[in-house]
Amino acid sequence: MQIDLAALPDDPDVLQRMLREVVPELQAENEKLLLLVERLLRHRFGPRSEKLDLDQLRLGLEDEEQGAAEDEAARDAAEAPERPRRTQPANRNRGALPAHLPRFEVIIDVESKQCPCCGGTLHMIGEDRTEQLDIVPAQLRVKVLCRPRYGCRGCEGAVVQAPAPERPIDGGMATEALIAHVVVSKFCDSLPLYRQAQMLKRQGITLDRSTLSTWVGRACWWLKPLYELVVSTVLSTDKVFADETTLPVLEPGRGKTKTGRLWCYAVDDRPWTGPTHPAAAYVYSEDRRGEHPTAHLAAFRGTLQVDGYAGFSNLVEARRDASIQLAFCWAHARRPFYEFYTSTESPLAAEVLARIAKLYEIEADIRGQPPDLRKAVRQMRSRPMVEALHVWLQEHLPRVPGWSDLAKAMRYALRHWDGLILYLDDGRLEMGRVEVWRGCCRLNVSVAAPFVWRCLTGSTLAPSPHPARQTGHADFPHPAFSRPVRPSLSTDRRTALGRR
Repeated sequence: MQIDLAALPDDPDVLQRMLREVVPELQAENEKLLLLVERLLRHRFGPRSEKLDLDQLRLGLEDEEQGAAEDEAARDAAEAPERPRRTQPANRNRGALPAHLPRFEVIIDVESKQCPCCGGTLHMIGEDRTEQLDIVPAQLRVKVLCRPRYGCRGCEGAVVQAPAPERPIDGGMATEALIAHVVVSKFCDSLPLYRQAQMLKRQGITLDRSTLSTWVGRACWWLKPLYELVVSTVLSTDKVFADETTLPVLEPGRGKTKTGRLWCYAVDDRPWTGPTHPAAAYVYSEDRRGEHPTAHLAAFRGTLQVDGYAGFSNLVEARRDASIQLAFCWAHARRPFYEFYTSTESPLAAEVLARIAKLYEIEADIRGQPPDLRKAVRQMRSRPMVEALHVWLQEHLPRVPGWSDLAKAMRYALRHWDGLILYLDDGRLEMGRVEVWRGCCRLNVSVAAPFVWRCLTGSTLAPSPHPARQTGHADFPHPAFSRPVRPSLSTDRRTALGRR
């Protein structure tokens, strides 16, 4: 209802009645807008995770620790040389250095082997040994391939020489080790190619960034069979985690970025001691249309653990044989309640969070147990709590304003309820799709390449065009890299791998 300020009534009773009708609506609208502002501020400036990131905490403490160490060193240097021995233990890591590291000894001996008292000959009665962690900086070297030629003195008609070995890049100067170093530095250490070129230049090697880009492109072509193997291995299982995330991508020639998508398909059977090794495969797409997961999962049969993205639901509806089941993520169902609670401290949202927390406590108790035991515990302990939560949500939803975020969170949970409770009847499933990240590091989306793939060991490979970096530098500066990488001109790589 709107009030025409130019036509306000003169009767005080009528005016009060109009205000009583309008004020509640305005208050509700203001409350809605305030909640929206708080959500936007938290999304823009607040933490993305719902728990404290220890890595970020350690990052903030690094400067303080460095400053304290510098002050301590200055105090030690200012003290008299004959100061008493340290009574407090030094702040250092305890325990021996890893045994697999190579050792080299530096013997610090006395200048004279004669006794300072009587002048006799000293003999060794013991020694003190301490270990320090040392580093040998990376050193470039030149690999010289020498292939002698042999001729016959008798006939002088034949010349014999060993064939030249294959190179990863025909006519290229880089060895396999150097290419691997460039790729690992770029993808695992987030070191862009222009910085690697600067580091090489300090050692007297001038390489253009486009040359390094060519090396990375060739490495991607060599690694493509491995990428295909990982994707097929992950999707050949009957239980897969699926997720997608945004990826800033450069648009060549425009100097701007667009938002691409990186789809993750992962398998992790460690929570129920399954036989499959944990692995995750990433596939790039230009947008979020549902046709992409449909194409990726065309041959998949089994249970897909996902969030509430509609594209996965469309995939299930398109399967007439019901060969795919969707197990929805409790972490995603919980998140709207958490966001509403942080903004309003609502007791209703707090009640839902407390109930879900008890379910996660049960999961912590049975993690690492066989599927039959996990299912039995869930049926006995979790199912009554889940059914009680379902009744609670149905009872309280009509009492909450329909426009509020709390009502939206309740409707989301009830709408996906069949998929949320699927884990109760299958001991192999997890409560949350986000469990895919357990024990591995997340993908660094600020660094990508023509193929980006990541196993839980930290490797990377999957199709992707030009990546955008926060530094503003593009590792693929010209449109040539938007085309597929041409195969090597040497002997067919697949045949050679098959012979090996």
